[in-house]
Amino acid sequence: MWTNRLSLHRAFRVQRKIRPVTTDKTKTYDLSASFKAYDVRGIVGDSITAEIVEAVGAAFVDVLELAGETVLVGGDMRPSSPEFGKAFSDGAATRGANVQLLDLISTDELYYACGALNAAGVTFTASHNPAEYNGIKMAKAGAVPISSETGLKEIQARAEEYLNAGTIPAAGTRGLIGVHDVLKGYAEYLRSLVDLRGSRPLKVVVDAGNGMAGLTTPAVLGDALLPGLPFEIVPLYFELDGSFPNHPANPLDPANLRDLQAAVLEHGADLGLAFDGDADRCFVIDEKGEPVSPSAITGMVARREIARAQGLGEETPTIIHNLLTSRAVPELVERHGGRAVRTRVGHSFIKAVMAEEGAAFGGEHSAHFYFRDFWNADTGMLAAMHVLAALSEQDGPLSELCREYEPYTSSGEINSEIEDKAAAVERVRADFEGEDVEVDHLDGSTFIATDGSFWFNLRPSNTEPFLRLNVEATDTATMERVRDRVLALVRG
Repeated sequence: MWTNRLSLHRAFRVQRKIRPVTTDKTKTYDLSASFKAYDVRGIVGDSITAEIVEAVGAAFVDVLELAGETVLVGGDMRPSSPEFGKAFSDGAATRGANVQLLDLISTDELYYACGALNAAGVTFTASHNPAEYNGIKMAKAGAVPISSETGLKEIQARAEEYLNAGTIPAAGTRGLIGVHDVLKGYAEYLRSLVDLRGSRPLKVVVDAGNGMAGLTTPAVLGDALLPGLPFEIVPLYFELDGSFPNHPANPLDPANLRDLQAAVLEHGADLGLAFDGDADRCFVIDEKGEPVSPSAITGMVARREIARAQGLGEETPTIIHNLLTSRAVPELVERHGGRAVRTRVGHSFIKAVMAEEGAAFGGEHSAHFYFRDFWNADTGMLAAMHVLAALSEQDGPLSELCREYEPYTSSGEINSEIEDKAAAVERVRADFEGEDVEVDHLDGSTFIATDGSFWFNLRPSNTEPFLRLNVEATDTATMERVRDRVLALVRG
């Protein structure tokens, strides 16, 4: 049974009296614990509270100069999202912005709304993080990302000012607060980009992980709001529940894919789709229950987007990929007449390069997929629709289709908790010195064998105490040899 959106709307719009920001005059607020490079994220009741969120709402309006303009506010299924949405709205309205509550939304729904309505907005989500977390993802009008380099630091500083002053001064005219439902428009827009009405019948297991895909999947791939498509959707954990009672909504961890893999085999499905908590990332399982690498999905979608752009008269479409995607991606892009551009990891960087290069599509190893036709923003659902379209256009199974997109062997991302990350990288550099290996420093350190037999990247996490290793090689034995050698150096 599909989720009852009306009841969820009512839950999101439960009215509460917003308390004004009040502070202990002896306390100095420092929000650096929750303000990250690309968003805000923290533990509810500790580094993120309703009072803090209200100040952030006011600061958002001030820094982006949105007094008198529309600000969009939504949130995911986490228990604190409704309260935080109302607090942010009150802060924004106090400073003169007119707020439209989008209620329960996925993150890519926010990007759709910011693009289609040409308005700045936020959504309350902590993505794949555990239940005790929540956060804020922000975008300017047109879904332009906001990062620490493009306004997030200034928003933090202004919010701290309000918190430390103990008050938010009212603008000359207080903004109005209304409600705007964007789910049907979002679903219609995605269907206009990939027409699946003529697809061959497919059985698809979807693991929503008790996250927002439990709402968006029935709207886009099912018949909750639009005419049905030729798919049998087998729902897994579609109930919206921010306590994540079945498994964490983090498909990047292989343990969280096991239920989906088992369900694909049990139901004899053609494929499985797994979304993270805010449903902006999508992972794919083939009919054998095996994960398809995000790099293979990047290659598959890139090929389709290149053909589409060329069909519209674009001679050499540009495709963006980060430095951790398989080298099969740029090889495929160039083979099919596109131009591959390599960039560092992170959605704000990818989106910026997408805009600068006029790229048709971009993909990351973490299953973020970006589309020019989606305001350069990432949407897991649109990537999933491309996979469904590609599979339906040929008679073979998904495993056979993906074989050409996965010619190399990779280790996946391996984390090592290291106190002195720089020293660990230097040990690796010294050990490989004198060998036929080139090193670049676009994002961390990437070591590339000049004979093409392997490459690996060591990159310190921006948010966790980890040094991350990714290895790719022409064969499994070489990958394992390089992986074990590097890990021994890093952890030794």
